[in-house]
Amino acid sequence: MRHNRAINHLGRQSGHRKAMLANMASSLILHKSIETTVAKAKALRMYVEPLITKSKEDTTHSRRIVFSYLKQKEAVSELFRVVAPAVADRPGGYTRIVRTGFRVGDAADMAIIQLVDFSEAAQAPAKEVKKASTRRGGAKKAVAAEGEEAPKAAPKAKAAPKAKAAPKAAPKAAKASTKAAPAKKVNAPRKTGNA
Repeated sequence: MRHNRAINHLGRQSGHRKAMLANMASSLILHKSIETTVAKAKALRMYVEPLITKSKEDTTHSRRIVFSYLKQKEAVSELFRVVAPAVADRPGGYTRIVRTGFRVGDAADMAIIQLVDFSEAAQAPAKEVKKASTRRGGAKKAVAAEGEEAPKAAPKAKAAPKAKAAPKAAPKAAKASTKAAPAKKVNAPRKTGNA
């Protein structure tokens, strides 16, 4: 029973849990998106969101506090240089958890946790859909666009249906009769000295 327990212990001792969350938080900051179980993703969200809030104020003190949680220089510098300016206007809710189904091995509920401002949908601007051009009708449209009248194409006459070809006279049987199968060598049973 987990009556009145504030955090999910994830079935680990505190040292293992803190190390795992530090590694997962560093991976999330460096890669902007990771896949894990739903329980770990929810625990990670509680772990990393205060650190992102702390990174909005770029001072030596806040860097040292964040480093004491993440324990990786690369993740700390990425957090303060890249992530913090992107989330400067956001008052919270820096991460998103998207459920992806169940893991094949043990049917664990899986999810992707990602930084909201760095998801692919938010990053990529809407692309204009360009219609694919074909070579067939390009000249007619260009002539019509200049003001000249485009020549009208004559309607195509329907082709007569093709007659079915008569089946060929069993070519496989003819080939089989011309080629003789090589004779198989049959081994005689061995004679033993007792008989």
